[in-house]
Amino acid sequence: MNQKIWVKKTHSFSEAKKFDDSYYLSLSASERIETMQFPRDGCRKIKKGRDYESGKRLRKVLKIIKQA
Repeated sequence: MNQKIWVKKTHSFSEAKKFDDSYYLSLSASERIETMQFPRDGCRKIKKGRDYESGKRLRKVLKIIKQA
């Protein structure tokens, strides 16, 4: 991952939000996914007592309920 550090100074929160929205909309779908996956992976590595590899995919749970 090619990491760049940059800062955008704004005068209001609404101006910052507009800038953020336009920035993320300018990225491709794969770049947006990669941007969100990076902090998720870091968070999983920090959590103790959990198996990191098993958390990469969403888990599906199926419960069979018997109606009377």
